[in-house]
Amino acid sequence: MLLTVDIGNTQTAMGLFEGEELVAHWVFTTRAQDTADEVRLSLIGQFKLNDIDISSCDDVVIASVVPALTECWASVARSITGREPIIVGPGIKTGLAMRYDNPAEIGADRVADAIAAIKLEGAPVVVVDLGTTTNIEVIDEKGRFMGGIIAPGMGTGADAMFTHAARLPQVDIVEPAHAIGTNTIDAMRSGIIFGEVARIDGLVRAIFDELGYEAPVIATGGFSGMITELSQTITRREPRLTLHGLRLVYEKNR
Repeated sequence: MLLTVDIGNTQTAMGLFEGEELVAHWVFTTRAQDTADEVRLSLIGQFKLNDIDISSCDDVVIASVVPALTECWASVARSITGREPIIVGPGIKTGLAMRYDNPAEIGADRVADAIAAIKLEGAPVVVVDLGTTTNIEVIDEKGRFMGGIIAPGMGTGADAMFTHAARLPQVDIVEPAHAIGTNTIDAMRSGIIFGEVARIDGLVRAIFDELGYEAPVIATGGFSGMITELSQTITRREPRLTLHGLRLVYEKNR
């Protein structure tokens, strides 16, 4: 089976594939200071929780935006499979045409999202990935990665208010009942959640204006469930889009 690993700044997502079928998936907190031994213990624990023999994993593909953890995970992958893992980055075949100024700058997760989105919807297509940052990826009608938008994510924005505004409390990201908050916590939640929806819808419409046509919009990432329900432009939610994209990258490189 194939293990796909998406190492993000806040969370690490893993998916175990048997062929094209995602048979198990896990998410845990990313800790940049982890050693290879700690990563291995976490991975073994996840397999045991799902009653899966870790020796059934015979290959690994990794996307990482945390350089300090990339080699840790690669070392663990080698110890489990006896093979070099595929690490998404320069030199890896993706089949994705680029119109980006410097393709080497594009995060591996953004590449995986784009590849999976094209597989699901064809081109053109737009991806909204809601995580530590809110990333919007744009693929034109010829299937080319045109670029996109990177903005602070909802959790990042909430943490910034708590950190930099002395009288504002830390709040859970929960949808408020009304846009007009009648207390500080609900007012903050309204700004965080309804503000994010308005930002995404406004940016997607601006993208459509620049393209000269509309396209399907796929949401993914930790906050995608809440935002998809409220958005007027998102047409589909695929919470594990990146993992499926990593599987597709693997198929092009083995």
